[in-house]
Amino acid sequence: MPKEELRLYRSCMNRKGLVRFKVRHLETDLHVQARKDLASEVSRWVIEARTAIEGYARRHPGFIESLVPLGDDPLAPPVVREMLLASRCCGVGPMASVAGAIAHQVGRRILERIPGSEVFVENGGDLFVHADSPFKVAVFAGTSPFSGKIAITVPGETGTFGICTSSGTVGHSRSFGRADAVTVVSRSASLSDAAATAIGNLISTARDISMGLDAMQGMEGVLGGLIIKGSRIGAWGGIELVPLA
Repeated sequence: MPKEELRLYRSCMNRKGLVRFKVRHLETDLHVQARKDLASEVSRWVIEARTAIEGYARRHPGFIESLVPLGDDPLAPPVVREMLLASRCCGVGPMASVAGAIAHQVGRRILERIPGSEVFVENGGDLFVHADSPFKVAVFAGTSPFSGKIAITVPGETGTFGICTSSGTVGHSRSFGRADAVTVVSRSASLSDAAATAIGNLISTARDISMGLDAMQGMEGVLGGLIIKGSRIGAWGGIELVPLA
């Protein structure tokens, strides 16, 4: 996501009663909201997660480059096993879920330190959320007229969610499609990240939106999502689209 759009995205994230802080390490750039400032702990957890992924990749050539799912590995570090599982659910390579997996790992660790806290961990537009009341998440979609004008809500739901976006026209995410935005909601940021990538690969024109929604419905664990291509939008599942005030 371009820096100017990322700043706009983060300016919309202001949950009352939570402390906001940022953690950066190499390509990982987190914006976190929780009841306490755990920046030093989060920095350590990010390094641990990245070290686990990088170490596994060195021992398993092809892990980084694979565009297809790889087999489960019971001996893999937890963050890598999450990536392997998400990739098998969605038919993509394990690195398609890396940003979501790191966000999810950090979010879980925060909850272990502060049980019951609301937690928002954003990693380049991919979100881990643990909320005790409804929330909304802004959607940015490049030059689409919907960009910055709508938000997703998960009405009446609480608990842990992953809300991740893939785009073939915005940012640095690898996509074989041309969707302006594919946003997916599930209970796992790893799964949502992989699913958004897989569905985004299917979208070349607005005519592909229906096919993308069909694929979304067929992914186990996905609760809902939306697809934006130009001036067309499609949505499915247990979400609502609301104007972004």
